[in-house]
Amino acid sequence: MTDDALDYYRPPETEALGLIRLSAKEAGLTEIAFVLEEDAPPRPNAHTEQARAQLAEYFAGRRRAFDLPLAPQGTDFQRRVWQALATIPFGETRCYAEIAEQLGCRGGQRAVGAANGKNPLAIVVPCHRVIGSDGRLTGYAGGIGRKQWLLAHEAG
Repeated sequence: MTDDALDYYRPPETEALGLIRLSAKEAGLTEIAFVLEEDAPPRPNAHTEQARAQLAEYFAGRRRAFDLPLAPQGTDFQRRVWQALATIPFGETRCYAEIAEQLGCRGGQRAVGAANGKNPLAIVVPCHRVIGSDGRLTGYAGGIGRKQWLLAHEAG
């Protein structure tokens, strides 16, 4: 498998989300990010092709959980937060304090929020499912409009 694969996916039937860039190395996906346009020619590999297929199932309403090899780059704490995010069930939300508590970091909401904002694997590691303790939709690296769309999609 070639290193540094790159591909793109455009969710069907919505302009709200735009284009999604998929990046991978031999170990797995390193990035799933919202972008405005293709910034390099596609160089897909098995990981990006699998991600495209699973994203298509997710947007068609046939997939609720992803089963992909992931290889995000981050600190140990960030990776722990991202693993915790992956445990939030489809259609549910958690607040930052709940994630901090799950990690044994009581009072660590801000640190969790910072790690959440650095999540390089949008949708697959569902940082869009994290909301403020008062139920408000708080920041989302992909933009609040995308967060609203994803949460509405999962709510049916």
